[in-house]
Amino acid sequence: MFSIGLFAIITDGENRVLLCHRTDYDLWNLPGGGMEHGETPWKGVVREMKEELGVDIEVERLVDVACKPHENDIIFTFLCDIAPNQAIKTGDDVDRAEFFEFDRFPGNTSPRHKERVKGFLEQVCKGAALRKQMGKSTVELIWEGKF
Repeated sequence: MFSIGLFAIITDGENRVLLCHRTDYDLWNLPGGGMEHGETPWKGVVREMKEELGVDIEVERLVDVACKPHENDIIFTFLCDIAPNQAIKTGDDVDRAEFFEFDRFPGNTSPRHKERVKGFLEQVCKGAALRKQMGKSTVELIWEGKF
């Protein structure tokens, strides 16, 4: 059975990216979490931002889909904006949320999340990025009854 992760890339007016510091590990990552049964990915990321940061967001577009077949994960990353006039409030899973320039991400930032942000920045600068996907495709996993 696959789990589906949902994450948001949220930027400020100074081209910095919002990262969250987790309460369960000393780790910074993009805000997000897991999709719940019956949710669509875009509705799930809206819910996750409300739970983790106490804010309503607008989903602009999907920027990345990553499949980790050996871990049975599929991850959707969306470009999102925080709706106007809202302050970020951390919750149970997040004790800090801060905007960082990409080249100044904390050393304990999730490498996978840093890779997602890098891919997004490459899309913005150069157009769509080509990512090599290792392992089986999602369609192959569906055919095998593993998705």
